[in-house]
Amino acid sequence: MSSEHHQQLLGSNSDATPQFSWRKLWLFTGPGFLMSIAFLDPGNLEGDLQAGAIAGYSLLWLLLWTTGIGLLVQLLSARLGVATGRHLAELCREEYPYWAGKLLWVMAELALIGADIQEVIGSAIALKILTNGSLPLWAGVLITVLDCFIFLFLENYDVRKLEALFAFLIAVMAVSFAWMFGGTKPNAKELLVGLVVPKLNSKTIQKAVGVVGCMITPHNVFLHSALVQSRKVDPKQTGRVREALRYYSIESTTALSITFVINLFVTTVFAKAFFGTAIADTVGLRNAGQFLEERFGGGLVPILYIWAVGLLAAGQSSTITGTYAGQFIMDGFLNLGVKKWARALITRSCAIVPTLIVAIIFNTSENRLDVLNEWLNVLQSLQFPFALIPLLCLVAKEDLMGVFAIGPVLKTISWLVAAFLSYKRLPVTTVSS
Repeated sequence: MSSEHHQQLLGSNSDATPQFSWRKLWLFTGPGFLMSIAFLDPGNLEGDLQAGAIAGYSLLWLLLWTTGIGLLVQLLSARLGVATGRHLAELCREEYPYWAGKLLWVMAELALIGADIQEVIGSAIALKILTNGSLPLWAGVLITVLDCFIFLFLENYDVRKLEALFAFLIAVMAVSFAWMFGGTKPNAKELLVGLVVPKLNSKTIQKAVGVVGCMITPHNVFLHSALVQSRKVDPKQTGRVREALRYYSIESTTALSITFVINLFVTTVFAKAFFGTAIADTVGLRNAGQFLEERFGGGLVPILYIWAVGLLAAGQSSTITGTYAGQFIMDGFLNLGVKKWARALITRSCAIVPTLIVAIIFNTSENRLDVLNEWLNVLQSLQFPFALIPLLCLVAKEDLMGVFAIGPVLKTISWLVAAFLSYKRLPVTTVSS
């Protein structure tokens, strides 16, 4: 299907909202799945496994609620992008004073670099496992530089091909972690109770904060508002905007439902394996696969390698989306007007250099690497309000959003969510320091 024909099918010229169409839904499917990768990055997987190992099944309800809150934030981001025809970084540059725009840019870049370190290190750990330890972390980091070129090739060739790649990587994660779930057989009753009965105590509060902190990332708020513009929708045609928002809502809900199930698989596997054991506090990304193999044995396909494949898919997919987000953030805030390949290389260099330093320093220290991950989650937590607050302010502006500005009820809910997220993230600094 040609790109022009593809766009012609996306909507009519009428202000009336067209009837639902499965074919249209398929054509709008893609941006939500790219966005959902941030809910499955190595930082999330580490948060999942530590929550399961230390808190057992008791934080599954929080995982469910946090996914729902994340969906609300991402739908607001998509709403902003579709209704204005511009993404969040562009609007921050245009709507706020010069100094405020530059401050928001610096905060977004810091958050992105922190997330990228976790994602690239996650890929490097997976490669080290798959090569039986013969590939050091720093070499794995260098290999991930290739994802930048894969991204550039697929994006320039056809954005649908890029979306297909992410769908494949999500499927790899789903199969890998579902295999682990089926092999370890977590307790179904405790799983159900954990989902519906909120529990929190002094021993699990830190991991609860970690679950909230790693699920909703600053760069993803910027990213989704840009991704939705891959489908051309005229903001002046309210019917087409409503149609696009309907399809994006369905797609995003589906995508995040899948990520929730995958995160649930990881949490419950480690709850089954390590909750209440002496080594629960020591389980991290680097030793998780080895501990699982010692606990459950090798099997037909060693669980160590199943874990590594899932981790590699998570790391590679999230580093590519990080490159994507970095392009939008840099171009939106600075309006450089440089070519895509140059922006991608600049963005990737900003992340790879500090990540390479981290890999060299922490190559032989698992404990120190886990501590670093905690501090990177702190960084994400501190940066998050600098993405969420501008989003909520902009999406409520009637002169900017027109009829798609959020109303009093949704505005109140959104600000309560923002307050909740900010409150839940603040204790991380205290606990980790």
